[in-house]
Amino acid sequence: MLRINRLSFVLALGLSFCGFQAAEAQSTSRLDEILTRGVLKVGTTGDYKPFTFLNKETGQFEGYDIDIANALGTTLGVKVEFVQTAWPKMTDDFKADKFDMVMGGVSITIPRQKLGYFTDPIMREGKTPIARCADVAKYQTLDQLNQPSTRAVVNPGGTNEVFAKANFPKATITVFPDNTKIFEEIADGRQDVMVTDSSETLFQQKNHAGVLCSIHPDKPFDFAEKAYWLQRDVPLQQFINQALHIMGATGKTKAIFAKYFGD
Repeated sequence: MLRINRLSFVLALGLSFCGFQAAEAQSTSRLDEILTRGVLKVGTTGDYKPFTFLNKETGQFEGYDIDIANALGTTLGVKVEFVQTAWPKMTDDFKADKFDMVMGGVSITIPRQKLGYFTDPIMREGKTPIARCADVAKYQTLDQLNQPSTRAVVNPGGTNEVFAKANFPKATITVFPDNTKIFEEIADGRQDVMVTDSSETLFQQKNHAGVLCSIHPDKPFDFAEKAYWLQRDVPLQQFINQALHIMGATGKTKAIFAKYFGD
């Protein structure tokens, strides 16, 4: 009787394993879907230089992450289709499955991680202030920022707004809707300071030489990393990570980085 029970168990286990294999064979990963359709759909805001910018004259997206996306498309052998989103609705668009991945200066956060997967980090940084060069000494610390006299500007819906409201609530915080023109608010004197990712402050300091200065970008207020946000699919995550690794090892990433950030 014991031998029969053992035989039944082995047969049942074998049938279950075969059933599992059949289910696995029938399932299709998102990577397979992308290869079949011949299109990689990339969500991007188009308002965050130097990572992503929609050139209204050409109607084309430009920027560091845009170049990386196009390189990934070439590696995959598919066309890249950019789908414009915005920081306040990015998560809803992600959940609605409007794109396969999001690129364009996206920070890794726990809420985003709960919804999808991130690639290996592409950049380590954190939040740091940028102000008129004459005011650098005034905004060195969070205590200095957290004053009623401080006019701080933020873009809506992203990590900058969350950080500002959590860390200097006493300041007058203005949510400015156009991220492509937000730094002119500081340069022209309508606002005093913005706290954003250190990479962006360095880029804007370069674009507003002698007018705007990044404040201690090498010692940001917090820790953050940027990566690419993927729909939950392990084969896609593994492929993108490997492609990025090869691009880094062969110098392609370095060349694209130099184009936008300098050597």
